[in-house]
Amino acid sequence: MKETKLWINGHWENTAESYELTAPYTGEVIAKVAKATPTDVERAIEGAHEAFQLFKKTTAYERAEILYKVVDIMRGRKDEFAEIIAMEAGKPLSAGLAEIDRTIATYQFAAEAAKQSTGETIPLDAAPGVTDRIGYTKRIPLGVVSAISPFNFPFNLVAHKLGPAFAAGNTVVLKPATQTPLSSIVMAEIFKEAGLPDGVLQIVTGGGRELSDTLITHKHVKKVTFTGSGAVGLKLKEKIGLRKITLELGSNAAVIVEPSTPLEKIVKRCVGGAFGFAGQVCISLQRIYVHSSICDEFTQAFVEETKKLKIGDPLDKNTDVSVMINLDEVARIKKWIEEAKMQGAVVATGAEFTNRICTPTVMTNVQPDMKIVCEETFAPIVSIVPYETLDEAIRLVNDSKLGLNAGIYTNVLTDAMRAADELEAGAIIINDIPTFRVDNMPYGGVKMSGYGREGIQYAVEEMTELKFITIKTNF
Repeated sequence: MKETKLWINGHWENTAESYELTAPYTGEVIAKVAKATPTDVERAIEGAHEAFQLFKKTTAYERAEILYKVVDIMRGRKDEFAEIIAMEAGKPLSAGLAEIDRTIATYQFAAEAAKQSTGETIPLDAAPGVTDRIGYTKRIPLGVVSAISPFNFPFNLVAHKLGPAFAAGNTVVLKPATQTPLSSIVMAEIFKEAGLPDGVLQIVTGGGRELSDTLITHKHVKKVTFTGSGAVGLKLKEKIGLRKITLELGSNAAVIVEPSTPLEKIVKRCVGGAFGFAGQVCISLQRIYVHSSICDEFTQAFVEETKKLKIGDPLDKNTDVSVMINLDEVARIKKWIEEAKMQGAVVATGAEFTNRICTPTVMTNVQPDMKIVCEETFAPIVSIVPYETLDEAIRLVNDSKLGLNAGIYTNVLTDAMRAADELEAGAIIINDIPTFRVDNMPYGGVKMSGYGREGIQYAVEEMTELKFITIKTNF
């Protein structure tokens, strides 16, 4: 059984306490994980602050080369990393391999972004009376970034925090999710091998409740980047003060299916978007609004495709859907489904449970105020709702406190463009599911779905300060 340590100032450190990490699928203990204290976090932040004094002076070329080396190392270990995800997160191997491919791309984007941080010249002579000044801007690194990552993409969402931070010249104190520390710990070894200076990356493992205050309020922390629940995100936002912060807080992603849509081309894709990684994805397809003229046909095809999914061991390469992250989450979604059924909702397929698994579930006859519709389910459950007009569909999608991604299927250009303008979300996906994401696009939500944007170029901007410089040429 693996025993982990903290990664502080380029060295592994023991802790007085640890916790047992269990595999979501088997319940077996797979590691004893070091449990940091607030004092450990303070030392990590102070070490990162000291390392920043030198790292901020490195060239864009040097930082890019480190990130390119990370890419090369990861390419040779993809199968190993996918197995780590399967063990600690219960993500099927096929999905884990896809995540590793995206992670590699994310670090490559970061390497390229390190060389593309630019400013602009400002025409100061546009102001009256100014004739002898040059003005320009440049982006400078902030300092220590505190990064708090979730369990569902333990390699790639960490990459979205480390990659742009290092590209910009910042240092990072990373606290991975309690359930998925192993994927972050292996990245310490990879960055060390790639030549990242000691202290630039610090990794502290343990509970968020015990460590988060120090992570976000220490005087040397200049930026916080957090992916997780809305409730936790709001608490962080209240405490952050004038520090920069990025919050990615999830959604109840919706897609509209217009009658011009060729259903045979989209059903399998929609099923994948709804049930990939057991629905534990921030932009998992949760609400499907289908025009009434094709709703029965779509629902029948969707249910039939859902029943084809193989449920089982995440280490089986043929598995499509496996476990939820823990027993409490299974119990929660079971309660939500039962509440919806009592209010009139119908289970078209699924809603079968073990203490670790919820089978892919399709719900019909739902109402907008049911938890399975208006809250983020973060589970393998999707609701299909008929509508009569595009106006109604757009209203139903927007009738939510959340808004990360939203989508529409239509072959009518004017309807697509109208939806793009009127849907309230951070990204509008036309003729694909809202679960679509690539790692160089701006990613973030509106309303209660978040604050700020990820996506390497956009994250670099949020992890730097804009400095203006002017030179008086005649004095």
